[in-house]
Amino acid sequence: MLFESADQFRSLDRKAVTVFGMAGVGKTRLGNILRRADWFHFSVDFRIGTRHMGEYIVDNFKREAMKVPFLADLLRSDSISIQSNISFDNLDPLSSYLGTPGDPRRGGLPFAEYQRRQEQHRIAEIYSLLDVPYFIERASDLYDYRNFLTDTGGSLIEVLDPNDPEDPVVKALSEHTALLYLRGTEDDAQRLIDRFCANPKPMYYPPDFLIARWEEFKRLNGVTHDDDVDPAAFAVWGFEALLRDRLPRYQALADNFGYQIDASELSSVRDEHDFMELMCRAIASRLAVAGNR
Repeated sequence: MLFESADQFRSLDRKAVTVFGMAGVGKTRLGNILRRADWFHFSVDFRIGTRHMGEYIVDNFKREAMKVPFLADLLRSDSISIQSNISFDNLDPLSSYLGTPGDPRRGGLPFAEYQRRQEQHRIAEIYSLLDVPYFIERASDLYDYRNFLTDTGGSLIEVLDPNDPEDPVVKALSEHTALLYLRGTEDDAQRLIDRFCANPKPMYYPPDFLIARWEEFKRLNGVTHDDDVDPAAFAVWGFEALLRDRLPRYQALADNFGYQIDASELSSVRDEHDFMELMCRAIASRLAVAGNR
């Protein structure tokens, strides 16, 4: 969804925007701001953790509870129930299910089990993104929302081809929403890594990338067996490697199908008006670049 002018976007009776970029760059904060201005906030990670992976998450809770005889008896007799309290701002249930591979004594998962859960996440993310057109219609028809924001996870770029207009996820998003890249810089990277250490978010690695980085991490740290890997150390190292690998692909998606702003500009957004001004500047900037070619 590209526009001939910023005014064309501004004059739309109903607006739909998809924001994407690195995990922790400010997408959910923007969603919280716009939700107060009566925008429908569609969190892809929330959709993954409820509709498409909710049973996996809750079953994992139950599996742990069944290890406690007292709780096992109560679960078998349906005397207690267990549920996930996942929210837009608290994705811990999804993060804890996905886990991190490594030493089980330090909370790690066997590598094969980690790969299995990664594949579950890949499928769930694709389905959640393909749900966007339906939710745009649902938000309008059922709840009378005029504007819609898709808040994507950092792994959006792993489940689409940023150079293929016929990619199913690209088509679903670009035909129904304006894509806006919240572009992080190298200066942002360490801040995001520090934030990830303090508050880990769900992580998805492409299969080949995961295997290569797993073997590289073991080699760099002189580790032979999977069960000797420090899960926390790999999580941080892997996040940094993945973050830098994604940057050029985020840029390609914006160049081909959308708009971009520097993530630092988002800190000045306090309300819907600020966001609209930022979005219109992004549209004008793309048109100016195109006009100079």
